[in-house]
Formats: sequence, structure tokens, C-alpha cells
Amino acid sequence: MLKARLWLIVDQYDHIDKHTQSGLDLVERYIKFVKERTEIEQSYAKQLRSLTKKYAKRGSKEEQECKFSNHASLQEILNELNDYAGQRELIAENMMTGICVELTKYLQDLKQERKTYLSDAKKAQQNLESSFKHLESTKKRFAKEWAEADKATQQAEKTESDLNATKLDVEKAKQHAHSRTHTAEECRNDYAAQLQKYNKEQNFFYYTEIPQIFNKLQDMDERRIRRMAEGYSQFSDIEKKVLPIISKCLEGITAAGAKINEKQDSILFIEQHKSGFERPGDVEFEDYSQGIKPATSDSSLNPPKVRAKLWPFSKKHKPPAAEDFSHLPPEQRKKRLQAKIDDITKDLQKAQDQSEALEKMKGVYEQNPQMGDPSSLEPQITETAQNIGRLRGELTKYETWLSEAVGGEETSNTFNNNTQHSVVAGDTTQNIYTEFEDEFDDVETPIGQCSALYTFEGNSEGTISITEGELLSIMEEDKGDGWMRVLRANGEEGYIPSSYVKLAP
Repeated sequence: MLKARLWLIVDQYDHIDKHTQSGLDLVERYIKFVKERTEIEQSYAKQLRSLTKKYAKRGSKEEQECKFSNHASLQEILNELNDYAGQRELIAENMMTGICVELTKYLQDLKQERKTYLSDAKKAQQNLESSFKHLESTKKRFAKEWAEADKATQQAEKTESDLNATKLDVEKAKQHAHSRTHTAEECRNDYAAQLQKYNKEQNFFYYTEIPQIFNKLQDMDERRIRRMAEGYSQFSDIEKKVLPIISKCLEGITAAGAKINEKQDSILFIEQHKSGFERPGDVEFEDYSQGIKPATSDSSLNPPKVRAKLWPFSKKHKPPAAEDFSHLPPEQRKKRLQAKIDDITKDLQKAQDQSEALEKMKGVYEQNPQMGDPSSLEPQITETAQNIGRLRGELTKYETWLSEAVGGEETSNTFNNNTQHSVVAGDTTQNIYTEFEDEFDDVETPIGQCSALYTFEGNSEGTISITEGELLSIMEEDKGDGWMRVLRANGEEGYIPSSYVKLAP
């Protein structure tokens, strides 16, 4: 079956014009449709992020509650939902760049191409019409001249047959008739030549020029239709690409529910709040049937027994908080003292690191005076030294209170453990200041490692492309927006979706 060609309907120029315009309108309509879809996705993702932020726990009290599995699972669900929102944003971004932007450029090219072809067809039609008008003009002139020649011939014959006409009049009439006939013959030849030229142009117009132009229009329209088919498939394929990650987010939510251990939560709560008090003994019987005994000299030395308060169940005023936490039950007091010691140890380590950094900076200034004045660091060094002394005093004080709370053997163990913790922390904690080299160039160090679970194409500004299985260095953690900054082995640095990678152990 032969392929249908548009040139078979050369007399339907207006229909071809409307049909191709309708195709361009469809492309523009599809672009608007996809744009509105991306706006819906972006709005949905924004609302999901706001929702997770609203219900995420913050503060020390809520952090304490997150130790319970049912609280921690909700936090995991919120994290997974935040990652899910990131995938919806990725769908919107890929649809905008892969469909809307590309189709918009393609549409502009199609409009220009169509305009050129229609203009060529219009110009060819105008040339043919101009040639036809010239043919009609030549034809009318031929008809007019031929009528004048015929009239002049008849007049010459009439003059020749007239007996009263002179020989001069006859010759004059014949010359006039001959002149008009010659002119008519020339017009006839012009008309014939113009007719031959027009037929040739008309044949070229209908059999060569217009078919070529309409074939180009047909090819253009078929390319548009094929590109639209690809755009329709892209609408689905873009979402299919992130479905595995979305499925992982949903599986993570399911796993968060399965992690909950109600028995463990109860045990954890008991451990956090057990008081350490002994249970009260039996209440002794007081016999009033023997009468009142006379007071003895020992009465002042043996005061009457007072019934012990069952304070865990009795209503009482909350005692004022003491610095050594002596107002708390024994177990709670030990926990609070240990937590306080840990906090002071961390602060002390930071202060020591700061002191070392300031001393190094001072040494650099002394060796290179043009970089700074060493004396300008003295106030900071003095302040840091005073802070270190204060923290050491507080640490000793709280360790003494803890030793009183736990007893002799446990005291020595705790003291040794705290001392070892302080030493290890000093050895392992990175200095909060980088080493001053050359002109104090800051070298940012990675905070962790991760591997890519999927391939990601970084099309937007600030993002980079990664391949599945690639090992990456983490330069900046996810701040809650679903993106993290990483460094590739080739030195390329940028942002990628957090859900596309797995943290290295």
C-alpha cells in the first residue's frame, strides 16, 4: 500500500494550514498540562515536608522519649516521609527539565519550520497567480488587436470596392489593414508564448514545487507526532525511575512499625525512674490496753516512734533542687551525677582543644609577625585557661559526690573510667580548629562515607551526577530538606538526594 502524501490534496491548502496549527497547539497544551502536574507535585512535597517538620521531636525532654521504641519509630516514619517528599520533588524537577523545557524548545523550532514551508507555498501560489494574470492580459490584448485588424481589413475591402474612392485612399486603407494585421499577429505570438510559459509554470507548481513543500510539512507533522508519543511515555517513565526508592521509603515505614517492642519500652521506663528506696517494713502494734506508764528518766532519750512515710505514694511538696541532686532518689541521683560528669568532660575537652589551637596560632604569629600580633591572643588564652580551671574544679566536685552515692569500690571504678574517658576523648576527638599551615588555608575534611544505591543525573545547578555503587565522601549531612553534599573521587563536589545513598558502617 502506497504511503499517502499531502500533495494529493493540493487544493486543500487551508486545511493543511489548520491541521499543522492544531498539532502545534496540542504540543503547547501538553506542555501546560505537565507544568501544572509539576506544580501539584512541588506543592505536595512542600506540604509533606511541613508536616514532618511539625511533628518531629525537638528538645531534651523529647530526645529522652525517643529512646522508647514507639517514639523512635514515629521519628523514623517522619524521616522516611521526608525522603518520600524528596522523591516527589525529583519527579517534578525531571518532568520540568525533561518534558517542559525540551518540548518548549522543540515547539519553537517547529513553529519556525512550519512558517517557512507555508511561506514558500504562499509565495509559489502568488507567483503562479501573477503569471496567470499576465497571461490574461496578453490574451485580452490579442483579442483586441485581432478585432481591430479584422475591422481594418473589412474597411480596406470596402474602400477598394467603392467607385468614388481614389487610388490613394485604397492604398492607404490597405496599408492600415496590413499594419493592424501585423500587430495582431505579434500579439497572437506573445499570447501563445505566454500561454506555453504559464502551462509550464503551472505544471511545475502542481507536480513538483507544491508536492515538495507539502511533503516537508507532512514529514514535520509526523516528527511532531512521534515526539509527542515520546513525551507521553516520559510522563510515566520519569515516575517509574523513582518507584524503587519510593518503595524503600514505604518499606522503611513498615519496618519502623515492626521494630516497636512494648516490653522493652516498659523495662526502659522502669530503669529510668526506679528510686532505689527499700520497701517499708510492717507497722508495729501499739498496745494501749496496759495503761500509761510513768515517765522515766530515759523518756527523753527514747522519743516515741513516728510512723515512716510511704513517700512514693504520699502527697508531698517537691523539695528544692540541690546542686548535688541529693533531693532525688538514689538511682536517679547517680544517673544525673554521671550525666553531669559526662557533659563537663566534653566541655573540658573542647576547652583544651581550643587552648591548644590558640597556642599554635600564637606560635605561628610569633614566627610570621606579618600574619598577626601574638599579644592579641593573650586575652583569649587567659580566658580559656580560666575556663579549663573552672571545669576541672566542677569535674572533681561532681566526681566526689558520685563516689559518695555509689560507694568505695564503685567510686574508684567510676573515677578511673572518667579519667580514661577524658584521656581517650583527648586522643580521639578532632581538634575543633584545623592546623594553621601556609596562609591558614582551611581544608574541609569529610564527615563520613557512603555508597550510591542508584544512578542520579545532576541536571540542576549545584547538583552532581553519581553512578550506582560509587563510593562517596560526605561533606555535609542532610539538613532535613532531603539533600546532602558529597565529594566524588575525581574531586567533583555537589548535592545529591539523601535517599540515593547508603551510609558506610
